[in-house]
Amino acid sequence: MSSERIEHRRGADGEILGWIEPRDEGFVAIDLLGRERTGVVDWLTAEEALEAVGLSYLADPHELLLETGEWLRVRIAEVGPNEIRVKKDDWGAVGAPQVYFTLPMPVSEDRLRSLRR
Repeated sequence: MSSERIEHRRGADGEILGWIEPRDEGFVAIDLLGRERTGVVDWLTAEEALEAVGLSYLADPHELLLETGEWLRVRIAEVGPNEIRVKKDDWGAVGAPQVYFTLPMPVSEDRLRSLRR
């Protein structure tokens, strides 16, 4: 992750929503998965983009591309500055095996994508 990135936190509770990275003559909003949410925009627009996205996408189901070429339904378990951990979706079954995968930050949508509904 670029050392020039500036954390953007939600005003109400201080929760980190992503980063704003200086680029060219403006800024780019980057979410917690390391994905760019805007092109080069002004500071306020970058902040507004992260506020609009919020954190809800972290709770949504996703699909992970496995080495076999198959897609597996997963949930995001942890997001850190260097990696993302996802867990095989067990539909809340008590006693189901806990299967985790660790992904590098940022993770591309070719590897981890929102579940298509």
